[in-house]
Amino acid sequence: MQAKAVAKHVRISPRKVKAIANLVRGKSAKEARAILQFTPRKGARLMLKVLDSAVANAENNHNMNVEDLYISEVYANQGPTMKRFTAGSMGRANPMLRRTSHIGVAVSERK
Repeated sequence: MQAKAVAKHVRISPRKVKAIANLVRGKSAKEARAILQFTPRKGARLMLKVLDSAVANAENNHNMNVEDLYISEVYANQGPTMKRFTAGSMGRANPMLRRTSHIGVAVSERK
């Protein structure tokens, strides 16, 4: 059984969050929390919120033991891109792509 949590439309590029996701994939929930707390990146703070939500879902909705939880699945997929324009030289408009992410964490119980 898995307990999941997803944060959608997060204003950070998925490329930046995927590096953080690779740090915690397969780790125990407690170890992953420690790693994310001491990683000085915005993506780590956002991933920590999603991990805490997944652990809370596991405990409250699925009656899982918090000590036995591990991260069975973690992803940072691309969300919709906001297209904006900034002033360019000679009266032109240059595009700015504001990328968003969908961050998901699934936790399972170790047997």
